[in-house]
Amino acid sequence: MAESPKKPHVLMMSEITADGKLTLKRGASSKILMKYMDPATEILLHTTRAEYDAIMVGSNTIKIDNSYLTVRHIKGKSPIRVIPSSMADIPPDANVLSPDAPTIVAVAEKAPPDRVDALRKKGAKVLVAGIDHVSLPLLMRLLLEEHGVKKLMIEGGPTLNWHMLHHRLVDEIRLIHLPFIVGGSDTPSLVGGMHIDSEQDMIRLVLKNHYLCGTNLVTEYDVLYP
Repeated sequence: MAESPKKPHVLMMSEITADGKLTLKRGASSKILMKYMDPATEILLHTTRAEYDAIMVGSNTIKIDNSYLTVRHIKGKSPIRVIPSSMADIPPDANVLSPDAPTIVAVAEKAPPDRVDALRKKGAKVLVAGIDHVSLPLLMRLLLEEHGVKKLMIEGGPTLNWHMLHHRLVDEIRLIHLPFIVGGSDTPSLVGGMHIDSEQDMIRLVLKNHYLCGTNLVTEYDVLYP
């Protein structure tokens, strides 16, 4: 039996439409749909953030949504913000670099030094976790062993979600279902990435809980890998 990777416990949490989309169209902010979440569900999202040591989104999500990724609406400590960005191409005025919470930007060794320096000057801790690209398994190990991150939630877009699942790094998924259909063949869905080759490659989920949070259905799953 393969040895389990050394990593935090990982929860993927996201809002999705009835047809599985994250946004109205490619390039649109997810905040547009999040406006329609029931207030109770928004409380659930921020309560979950407060329960986790760190929160991670991809650099493209930062560029589109420009989120703070902090705990609001409730009393609680904001988690460490973790942004994988192989080439350190995060806008210097991004809200995620605000002093509201600590931020770790994971970069590759090949990241341009001037961009890395700019991030450090903004107060971010830069973590090298790969040569050409950020290695998510390595990043998970470094977060656990060097930064004490035992519980990590991801609010990623389809690319980060795919890579985390592809590397078998996600333990649980929690979905907030929004009663809308937006369509669009190129509209981002929960998971992007490459097509699987056969049904044997499907990642299987075990439904462990479902409930109404305000008017929104929430489903919770354990992840089983082939």
